Amino acid sequence: MAAESPPPLKPRALPVFSDEGFGDKFLRKTRENPLVPIGCLCTVSILIYGLISFKRGNTRHSQLMMRARILAQGCTFAALLGGMVVTAMKSKK
Repeated sequence: MAAESPPPLKPRALPVFSDEGFGDKFLRKTRENPLVPIGCLCTVSILIYGLISFKRGNTRHSQLMMRARILAQGCTFAALLGGMVVTAMKSKK
């Protein structure tokens, strides 16, 4: 049996990134996955409200807000992972 030479490999084209500023990139990423910034805003809002409750001495309400913050962080993380999976699936096509 004669060994055949392997077919030549074609290099992939590298992606071209335009010069975009922070604001442009933030808007583009927000349009791609709007649940992540919404989740971040909810998390920060709950955190601030919980800290205000703690400062006022309402410890029960403060504890509830800290538990809600953990839940909001989990939802934000799930949205982030979901967006990464969708982006990976789009790039495979």
